Amino acid sequence: MPAKSPQTSLTTADNLSTIGAQIRAQRKALHISATVAAEAAGMSRITLHRIENGEPSVTMGAYLNALAALGMALSINPPNAPAHQLDDEARRGWLPARIRLADYPQLKLLAWQLKGTDTLTPQEALGIYERNWRHLDMPALIPHEQDLIDTLQQVFGEVRLDV
Repeated sequence: MPAKSPQTSLTTADNLSTIGAQIRAQRKALHISATVAAEAAGMSRITLHRIENGEPSVTMGAYLNALAALGMALSINPPNAPAHQLDDEARRGWLPARIRLADYPQLKLLAWQLKGTDTLTPQEALGIYERNWRHLDMPALIPHEQDLIDTLQQVFGEVRLDV
């Protein structure tokens, strides 16, 4: 088996972590217990817990079953496609595993101190928005960036982003 580069495994872990967080957020938004969701997906509660934690040892089929049980679907998009090029329906609630700074002008401005990186994890992006919210130019906030902020709040919990 070929060796994996550290960057590849980090991206995979980020992807699975993001998918798991979205599954957990959807389950909680629907007020469904882990036991009921697991039964609907045809798996044990432990397997659902592993999925929600983004564990790579769980099969892709199990991830897809968990998504389907919660009325969700996995969408594959080209890795370099900006989120704002997706149609409104596909973009709403969609969270990329890596957020390209070039696609989100306000985030790029807030992350001015980051050198040598063009992408952030969703957790890193939320942290930058939280720490620098008072510097955000609300009138200049474009719709797809507002959708990103809304999705980050939905996936990672209700975080107050106001002064």
